[in-house]
Amino acid sequence: MANRPMAPHLQIWKWGPHMAVSILHRVTGDGMALVGLGVLLWWLGAMAAGPEAYGQFETLMGSPLGMVVLVGLSWAFFSHMMSGLRHFVLDLGAGYELDTNKTWSVLAPLFGILLTAGFWALILLR
Repeated sequence: MANRPMAPHLQIWKWGPHMAVSILHRVTGDGMALVGLGVLLWWLGAMAAGPEAYGQFETLMGSPLGMVVLVGLSWAFFSHMMSGLRHFVLDLGAGYELDTNKTWSVLAPLFGILLTAGFWALILLR
């Protein structure tokens, strides 16, 4: 038994940006599925329930807490999208060089933040 090779695990692997962006991709997808679905269903229910219910929805979503939720959902969307594009390029067989992979792993979440800021600037300055 002592001569058998040991399976790799988290104590052996060195953490890198590619691992972090992969986990972030999963977290943002789950966040959009859970929180985004809740907000979507609430919005649809408020529209169906009438002007008073929709006014309550608008009031809460326009509050600071609601804005945090909406900005968080848009950040999750853009980060997930950029990470998905990174994965798409990897699926094509490109970008596996260590430096290229690390660079795009760092840039994907940063592009998500920039797209979120641009999206909200466009909405709020309109």
